[in-house]
Amino acid sequence: MTDVLLKPAPASALRRPRVGFLGVGWIGRHRMAAMLDGGRIEAVALADPNPDMAREALGLAPGAAACADLDDLLAQGLDGLVIATPSALHAEQAQRALDAGVAVFCQKPLGRNEAETQAAIAAAKRADRLLAVDLSYRHTAAVQALKAQIGTGALGRVHAVDLTFHNAYGPDKPWFYDAALSGGGCVMDLGVHLVDLCLWLLDEEVAGVEAHLLRQGRPLKARSEAEDYAVATLVLGSGVVVRLACSWRLPAGQDAVIEAAFYGHGGGAAMRNVGGSFYDFEATAFEGVTPRRLTSPPDDWGGRAAQAWAQALAEGGRYDPAVEDLLRVARTLDRIYAAAT
Repeated sequence: MTDVLLKPAPASALRRPRVGFLGVGWIGRHRMAAMLDGGRIEAVALADPNPDMAREALGLAPGAAACADLDDLLAQGLDGLVIATPSALHAEQAQRALDAGVAVFCQKPLGRNEAETQAAIAAAKRADRLLAVDLSYRHTAAVQALKAQIGTGALGRVHAVDLTFHNAYGPDKPWFYDAALSGGGCVMDLGVHLVDLCLWLLDEEVAGVEAHLLRQGRPLKARSEAEDYAVATLVLGSGVVVRLACSWRLPAGQDAVIEAAFYGHGGGAAMRNVGGSFYDFEATAFEGVTPRRLTSPPDDWGGRAAQAWAQALAEGGRYDPAVEDLLRVARTLDRIYAAAT
């Protein structure tokens, strides 16, 4: 499945697969709208336990069937399923769909740990069906600019990475704060994006981890707790040192602080959010003390991962081995939690 920025394709250019949507809260509806806007799929069914959410989603796809649950959705003759439910359900729901021959696009994380992630990927491989996860920051113009800088060798040999994601508000749903349901706290919610970007851009494995996790200012006592502050040092196989920090409700003076910065002996490059925004990013290259702007807002990136999956589904929807990159991300998150608790 492509990781480059997509251009809209006419609906007539591709077959329009039948897609169902499991969970149509804000994120599920946003991804539905992005796929429909791309003209690559037909939204034929949806399910959500909240009737108000289901009603709003039907406004986007008036002809879709309102289903009771996953079983009902899978009875609709789907080609693909979009999953936007609590994290504890992702791996099992993805496996059930894939075992039924239905391709899957899932919100992160695919699994709460490496074992769940591996099980879902194995189901996709057995079924030879497309499986992808909504790691949407890969598709920002800013990250694509970083990818070009690193890929062309403009930074030289990268030796240091700084990764930051502070969300001044934190999630608005109670299940995020129950580690049994969410898989973890801010590391699972925010850190997953940072770890994915680092390992994807550098194509590396993690060799060593040191981590500290806090909940309300105190060290995490048990894996069953959800952390609201995390700091970790990752050492990659080549010796690259990565500093990762993420949090919920940190008083950072703005809505969010988001950064991924890469430094080599030949220069540096970073993507950073603008003015505390969750959505506006710029990319900058550094040559000594001189910055050079690479990209600036606006950039309508939020639905690109969803549209890329929809395009790949329309083009056949076969298994894509690129999903196996998620195993090293899940393995790294497991190691962060193990190191801290």
